[in-house]
Amino acid sequence: MGFQKLLAYQKGYQLALKIFKLSINFPKEERYSLTDQVRKSSRSVCANIAEAYRKRKYPRHFVSKLSDADAENSETQVWLEISKDCGYLTASEKKELLEHSVEVGRLIQYMISRPEKFGSEKLPTATAN
Repeated sequence: MGFQKLLAYQKGYQLALKIFKLSINFPKEERYSLTDQVRKSSRSVCANIAEAYRKRKYPRHFVSKLSDADAENSETQVWLEISKDCGYLTASEKKELLEHSVEVGRLIQYMISRPEKFGSEKLPTATAN
């Protein structure tokens, strides 16, 4: 299975495309700031999931890259909030995008908590000496 078949990747990719399409209508003066930031962070979610999948043989690297994906997803949520408050997104657009982002975050957290389900070895647990 390739990373493209991971549900977290698919949902993250769909979200990045929705954000791209909606951000086309952002003002030109936001092109090199808010527009670039929200597009970049939403795309980074997918890129980090793909990188994590390629590092799945190494549990700590796998989880680390997924943690990066989760952080980018949180950053995307901030930019969506700002986009709405600046009047570039409607309340319903923001709500839909945030709900989608929360779903992506849950999927990423599932992967982080169960790396062995994705071809990664189980993370060693701390032992008391």
